[in-house]
Amino acid sequence: MAFHAHPDDEALLTGGTLARATAEGHRVVIVVATDHMGAGDDASTRLDELRASAVVLGVHRVVHLGYADSGHGAILYPDPPGRARFCRADPAEAADRLAAVLTEERADVLISYDANGGYGHRDHVRVHEVGKLAAAKAGVPRLLEATLPRDIVARLMTVARVLRLPLRYDPDELSRAYSPRQAITHRVDVRRYARQKQTAIAAHRSEVMGRGRLAPVMRILVRLPLPVFGWILGREWYAEPAAGAGGRPLLDDLFTPAETR
Repeated sequence: MAFHAHPDDEALLTGGTLARATAEGHRVVIVVATDHMGAGDDASTRLDELRASAVVLGVHRVVHLGYADSGHGAILYPDPPGRARFCRADPAEAADRLAAVLTEERADVLISYDANGGYGHRDHVRVHEVGKLAAAKAGVPRLLEATLPRDIVARLMTVARVLRLPLRYDPDELSRAYSPRQAITHRVDVRRYARQKQTAIAAHRSEVMGRGRLAPVMRILVRLPLPVFGWILGREWYAEPAAGAGGRPLLDDLFTPAETR
């Protein structure tokens, strides 16, 4: 089961892993905390796009926990009628909702996010908190946290700057984002599933064609020749907290537990 903050996160962060898992015969479920990215987005459209992405990846079930997106930036808008923005949700209540799905599905692996929530989005940080609580509540044998090595992120930002891509980022924040390489336990080769991953990203049409922070990058990604796309996004990275930090070789199979270090 992959637990994500927003529609499109599943494709960008774990799309290749999910496609590979289904191809290898595993039942795969996506749980998303929120249904849209910001003001002006249509919630039902974003969930329809998520379901279309899931079909491409071969995912068997999609669940929305019922929360609203919290947005990214200094302003946290009021809750919409009848529900909470995810960062305002009671973590224990959200964990109960997620644990119920984990128990129903008898999940043996849960994917969530690293402690930084990747690049620090408040909903991504809450995914980390809720995922950890829910895994314990449901007794899930293994928890893995989707992430990236910080040094790779720094190199990608350098390339983006050289290419004059319209990415806004704070170098100081970037130095604390994602995970140090020594914390990472799994590097999953998903190059064989690059087409599914690229098509899954493209399924999020309202985001690709929108005016959000990631829209320019997503437009570039879906237009890249497939070999180039696979070269850039053909590996996905995970940290298994129970294994601790260490310098042992990275594992390629998500279902192979990292040794305790």
